Amino acid sequence: MTQLPPSKGFFEVQEADEALALQALGWILADEPRAERLLGTTGLTPERLRASLGQRTTLGAVLGFLTAHEPDLVACAAALDIRPEALAAAAQRIDGTERQTA
Repeated sequence: MTQLPPSKGFFEVQEADEALALQALGWILADEPRAERLLGTTGLTPERLRASLGQRTTLGAVLGFLTAHEPDLVACAAALDIRPEALAAAAQRIDGTERQTA
């Protein structure tokens, strides 16, 4: 588990979030038009994607791609047998945009 200092406005990123992002990437890449849309939307090349799979920014881009297009988000969640909200929450934690609760 990667933990960033809360004083900087970052939130704990769980290994499960990273694993979920990688599973979501597998789902995205299983469909060539969707994979091409991911690359076009994120600006990643296949080489850069492979080289940066372990980086938080890349994992965030993968989940951000899904959360930006609800049909993909819902379809991916169904394929992974999770709720779409779980993907969205993981995206927020990875991006550091998760809201703190009092």
